[in-house]
Amino acid sequence: MAAHEHDQNLDEEGQRNPYASANKWRHQESSSFAKAARDPHSSGHSRELSDFLNKDRVEGSRTAADGTGYQPIVVGGTDGVHEAADGQDGKEVVCGPLLNYRRMENRTWYGSVLVVTEGGGKTQNFQPTLSLGRVEVARGQQGLLNEGSAVNGEKVGSNAIPTNHGSDIAGVCLYSDPRCTFWAFPLECDIADTETKWAYSIADVRYKSETKPKTNYFFVPAIDESMRIMFHSCNGFSVGTDEDAWSGPALWNDVMRNHAKSPFHVMIGGGDQIYNDGIRVKGPLREWTDIGNPKKRRDFPFPESLRKACDDYYLKNYIRWYSTEPFAAANGQIPQLNIWDDHDIIDGFGSYVNDFMNCDVFRGIGGTAHKYYMLFQHHLAPPASTFTSDAPKAGDHGEEDDPKQLVDTYVKPQAFDSSYIIGSKPGPYVAQHSMNMFSKLGARIAFMGIDARTERTRHQVNYEETYDLIFNRVREELGAAQAAGQPFRHLILLLGIPIAYPRLTWLENVFSSPLIAPVKFLNRRFGFGGGVFNHFDGSVDLLDDLDDHYTARTHKKERNALVHRLQGVCAEFSVRLTILGGDVHLAALGRFYSNPNLHIPVEKDHRYIVNVVSSAIVNKPPPAAIANLLASRNKIHHLDPDTDETLMALFDKDPGKTSKTRSSNNVTMPSRNYAMLTENSPNNRGEAANGAEEAADANTPENKFDGKHGHQFLSQGESGAGTKHKAADFERHGKSNDGGLDVCIRIEIDQHDKEGKTQPYGLTIPALDYEAGKFGTNAHHHHLTSHRSRPGTSGAASTIPATSIPSLPGSIPDVPERPQGMST
Repeated sequence: MAAHEHDQNLDEEGQRNPYASANKWRHQESSSFAKAARDPHSSGHSRELSDFLNKDRVEGSRTAADGTGYQPIVVGGTDGVHEAADGQDGKEVVCGPLLNYRRMENRTWYGSVLVVTEGGGKTQNFQPTLSLGRVEVARGQQGLLNEGSAVNGEKVGSNAIPTNHGSDIAGVCLYSDPRCTFWAFPLECDIADTETKWAYSIADVRYKSETKPKTNYFFVPAIDESMRIMFHSCNGFSVGTDEDAWSGPALWNDVMRNHAKSPFHVMIGGGDQIYNDGIRVKGPLREWTDIGNPKKRRDFPFPESLRKACDDYYLKNYIRWYSTEPFAAANGQIPQLNIWDDHDIIDGFGSYVNDFMNCDVFRGIGGTAHKYYMLFQHHLAPPASTFTSDAPKAGDHGEEDDPKQLVDTYVKPQAFDSSYIIGSKPGPYVAQHSMNMFSKLGARIAFMGIDARTERTRHQVNYEETYDLIFNRVREELGAAQAAGQPFRHLILLLGIPIAYPRLTWLENVFSSPLIAPVKFLNRRFGFGGGVFNHFDGSVDLLDDLDDHYTARTHKKERNALVHRLQGVCAEFSVRLTILGGDVHLAALGRFYSNPNLHIPVEKDHRYIVNVVSSAIVNKPPPAAIANLLASRNKIHHLDPDTDETLMALFDKDPGKTSKTRSSNNVTMPSRNYAMLTENSPNNRGEAANGAEEAADANTPENKFDGKHGHQFLSQGESGAGTKHKAADFERHGKSNDGGLDVCIRIEIDQHDKEGKTQPYGLTIPALDYEAGKFGTNAHHHHLTSHRSRPGTSGAASTIPATSIPSLPGSIPDVPERPQGMST
């Protein structure tokens, strides 16, 4: 891509880089490559403030006498007297603006804008100001303003007029050191009776990029409408990928084209918003990764010198990637809502063996990556210091800030927005609390995001206490909306990894088998099978990826308990749950649903939960053989006697004219992609067409999908799913009025097309109209016995012990078992 330059320097001996995986599936790295990852460092460089008025000013303790946090010293420099001696005045923007969404309360939309300026320290030369104004859009005009239009006295496009709703917002310094300063601007926008367009600009700054627009725009939905949602994940390239061969981040061009037609109100990032894996190839961890003995690597220290080098790597990599077009343009125009995953830290973080994950280096980079995740992706102040092996030990009052990390550095005292649900205790490897989220996505859609990385180990995704905090908050919010007469109809759950996905237990068994031990020994001693084993803990290269999945056997009990708890929320509040997940670098649609023998229509089925699997928007997909293998493992699984799960047949054809998968595979698509989700608002005029239109037939039964299993369509919303479904038609997407959720996964047609054109595939998820007791049992069973396999399914008879479904707060109480014949 244009913003990236390939490093033409081969390793000294021209050999294969030893840190890349030879397995093409593992995050899709090349099987071999001679080029080391290019240097991601941007042109920003360090400096010290030399203003003589500031050189002797020293701030006191981190907490003032009144208990409030101290503020950065801001000195005006309009006459040039206070400018830094090297000519830097702190006004050059090296990254941003980045736009975030936080929450809605009553008739107010809350968000923030972040910019990173060059230079800084304990004092700042100036304080930037953001101007925010509402732009009235003429009736029927949905597109963006003309390129040169603006507000507050500047030129305005013919389809809009400026209003008097503008305001000036002073920047809040989140963090500053001699390299750069992070300025956040809190936004508050009033929500009108119609969709509104807002403009913002930052005065008295210079943008490093000459093409960066001076004014950016975003949209806020009407008070009685829900948001149009864009979802993406895996937004970067794995180490060793030929980025030019994949046209760079081309699909962001398609995102911006669709945004111009019908603007997205929020952009949900499902993890891996950035790939930091290069830190182990041509970054400061190369020496550590080069150590052949896993024990010596585990015992390697993480002193302040290494922390500082890693800190510099993460900062510069974020600046480089978040300034790369067209991703950078989307950052400034579509409000973001993000959770993180392993590549935001380093590949596989959290899923290696416990002894190795507890090593100083992993603890150190976990804290450093978290710092910039907080700043860039959440616009929040980070902790004052992060882990180093030579930091002062904890005193009588707990952890102390590391003074070495605070030299010439300002860090704003931490505070969290009410949209966050903060974990009760730090994670095992990242010494910070998980940051889960609850927010309102317009009138009838609620959102909850589970931080599935901070607390992760090889044997857990989240602490039980964290689930309690999340579900207590969700029930509180859904209950309050219901009591106010404005209930949520849809609940979006964001997870870093899919939860309804084919099992690969047979691969786990092979890689965990004692038979693999002799091969491991030969690898350690002689390098035999080098591409099969990772260079971190010596385990089989794919095992950390398999252990990362909810469907891994180590996470099965936790996964099942989570699904049952979610079913309970759906039933209690008659809300339809849809799960967003990425990570796997292909597109698919998994779903849970009630045992067909219960004869529950999808529209009444609280167990019907769709998992939209959309990944990757940038990284290259796995080979078609892997997608076909996953499709062959697409069995109908039985979560319990009442709940089945499987992938849905969404892909009626391959995108474009090129064959990507075999004809029998219509459930997994190995192409880059992203997803759009739009409510069919009850306020819309027109037909209530839930799915594909069909001619009326007087002989059609009331529920023609009764008794169908998951390898068939289960509802009118699924009927005809794919390229011909109305949800895949941009002109009809989200235009019905039945309250369902239109889902469209947009699949890249040609990886060599820099425009990133896509083929849409759609279906409709109906709203839930739950009626307690109407269809018999509404709960899972705690007393389960072995049953025969159900008709129309594959797999042998199974026994589900009572202990596999723990009783958690929020689960539906026990009911009598249903009759024999409704079997697993």
